[in-house]
Amino acid sequence: MTFEIDPTAPEQIVRRDFLKRLSAAGAASLMSGAPRLLSANENGPVKHPEATADSCILLWMGGGMAAPDTFDPKRYLPFKKGLKVADMLSTFPAIPTAVDGLQICDGLEGIASVMDRATLIRSAVQPDLGSILHSRHQYHWHTGYVPPQTVAAPHLGAWMARVIGPRNPVMPAFINIGQRLEGVGESEELKAFTTAGFFGSEYGPLNLPYPEEAAKSVRPPQGMTGQRFVNRNKLYRQLIDQSPERELMSDYHQESMLRSMDNAYRLLSSKERDAFDITLEKEEVRQKYGDSRFGRGCLLARRLVESGARFVEVTTEYVPFLHWDTHADGHTTMDRMHKEIDPPITQLILDLEARGMLERTLVIIASEFSRDALIEGQPGSNARDQAREKVDEIAEMKHFGLHRHFTGGTSVVMFGGGMKRGFVYGKTADERPLMAIENPVSIENLHATIMTAMGVSPKTGFDIEGRPFYVTKDAKGQAVKELFA
Repeated sequence: MTFEIDPTAPEQIVRRDFLKRLSAAGAASLMSGAPRLLSANENGPVKHPEATADSCILLWMGGGMAAPDTFDPKRYLPFKKGLKVADMLSTFPAIPTAVDGLQICDGLEGIASVMDRATLIRSAVQPDLGSILHSRHQYHWHTGYVPPQTVAAPHLGAWMARVIGPRNPVMPAFINIGQRLEGVGESEELKAFTTAGFFGSEYGPLNLPYPEEAAKSVRPPQGMTGQRFVNRNKLYRQLIDQSPERELMSDYHQESMLRSMDNAYRLLSSKERDAFDITLEKEEVRQKYGDSRFGRGCLLARRLVESGARFVEVTTEYVPFLHWDTHADGHTTMDRMHKEIDPPITQLILDLEARGMLERTLVIIASEFSRDALIEGQPGSNARDQAREKVDEIAEMKHFGLHRHFTGGTSVVMFGGGMKRGFVYGKTADERPLMAIENPVSIENLHATIMTAMGVSPKTGFDIEGRPFYVTKDAKGQAVKELFA
């Protein structure tokens, strides 16, 4: 069951209502019992497909990455005072790639050089949720469910952790890199989907907001002896058992929290913790990934997957009105973001390939939706226009760019993991509205494709307090078979 959000209400009321219902769903999850795996559905026993990937790295472009200024270039007109906004489709020229006839945007020359290893989906679509809150769309993308729900839905990485389990029993199966969950806007909404939901704490993410500090997070404090470390772990377990919040948690969720502590303790005592220390890489390698937090996150992700991590998300970090959230100064911001993501993504693909890991590692570049210069949501939407620079003609550089949310067609790039190489799937219109006009791919079907690659049936479900809950909404997601090699 979902809760309805009134799209006509003022945004602050919508957000307040959204937070209230997310909180209720989280509380309901903590009080629920153990999720029970459904062994069959209306079509009989659930059969898992043969996996084409062992690990998944999601490169998350949080904030709404404009496809016409990245992976789906359209007609380009350079900055010029007096340029009509209605004529502005792409603000970067197209450049060739390693695939004959395929072009992406200027500024992504490195990624262009490895597109012969990629499948490019140009027809991903998102539902128009009326009141377009980034957090709602990000929740939907990461869990497959439009929020708020009656219980907290698990993140895609938590599904993999629960259904497939870890590749290496010492390594966390689900690791989240680069996103702060405190001190940033919409932090409570971010926490709502960066979680294992009803699966319990042991399947939730290890959060590493600063890749350069990851090594500290998996080591005992400096100067602490081994015996003192053991004693503190025992004391911490006792404090959890005696906590007043214990009454708000079912036995299952308390035991899951304790198991997550056991897992963390095991990691802190293992040799695998060295994988978290990016300073162990040669300086020349670190330089190739760039000096951004995202670049360091990509390097860390490669090291973690090498050591047996199942699912790693690396984000450019979602902060309202920063990075990909281009409500103003769109072109200038995009130019900066191109420079931030191009070197590390390129190097990540080359490094995985050089190590013989790319074929069994699914790397995904994605965002919650695209951008347009004129249209909010999609044609016919009643979503409020959130552009900060509402002009009909370009008068200065800050007007030049794609400032409005667009859900009618966006791009997703997939490398390795059994996907085709040098392949383009789907198409958006060449003129506005830039809707997906060939082979649209819904979030349900995109998730089904990802989970099929990882060896999980899209129809996998669990019983939660008498309600079936599936890895794709209502078990209806269908893998896009044309994408597989």
